[in-house]
Amino acid sequence: MATYTTEIASDKLISDNPIHQRLLKAYIAAKPWISGDLLEVGCGEGRGVEELLPLAKTYIGLDKIGEVIAMLKGKFPGVDFRQAVIPPFEGFADESFDTIVSFQVIEHIKNDRLFLQEIYRMLRPGGKAIISTPNITHTLSRNPWHEREYKPQELIDLAKGIFDRVDAKGIGGNEKVWAYHEANRKSVQKIMRFDIFDLQHRLPASVLRMPYEILNRINRNKLHKQQGKSVVEITQEDYPLVDDPMKGLDLFYILWKK
Repeated sequence: MATYTTEIASDKLISDNPIHQRLLKAYIAAKPWISGDLLEVGCGEGRGVEELLPLAKTYIGLDKIGEVIAMLKGKFPGVDFRQAVIPPFEGFADESFDTIVSFQVIEHIKNDRLFLQEIYRMLRPGGKAIISTPNITHTLSRNPWHEREYKPQELIDLAKGIFDRVDAKGIGGNEKVWAYHEANRKSVQKIMRFDIFDLQHRLPASVLRMPYEILNRINRNKLHKQQGKSVVEITQEDYPLVDDPMKGLDLFYILWKK
């Protein structure tokens, strides 16, 4: 039986639908930039594999979880999935790929500068990387699974020190999405009012993960009951790609190598 954490949003749990659709949108939005030999860093359970495969000459998917890789090999026979803990990207030569995508990964990486430097190294001249990550401006509480989250300019500054061009965009939301986000914010605030000592920022991440999982799952189920079919009816189309990253729930950046 599959085990679902709130950090790995499921396409099978109704209460996870809004976040699943938000994550799926990154793959849809990336399509115009997908070409040639493609590497996906952090493919997870393969949410976007079917979106990307037809657009690439070759595809390699990396993830750190062995069970996920085994599942994907069974689901997509003949596709090159590999288990890897990164960075560095051992076994990948310089200038190996035309396109690299990595969605909701960099916030988990301790050495984020090395992560981006390695992506730049593996890109061919004229290649591009497409990355997404939560916009901390709209984050509702500390996520103990994340090493850090970024303000839009912080990630722009980091990427500009490595890449030759940065096109900064965001994954936004329509009125339906922002109504759900506001309901979520109010619900989280009700929970966090008991954290009078600000333990979410004082305690080690390892201590916070279990209570975070429990409370986050309770909260998503509660929102599903309160919001009803609006939770189910949210689709990736409700998350538009926006030119101003400040307006994005997620940052969505295209990073270029000359």
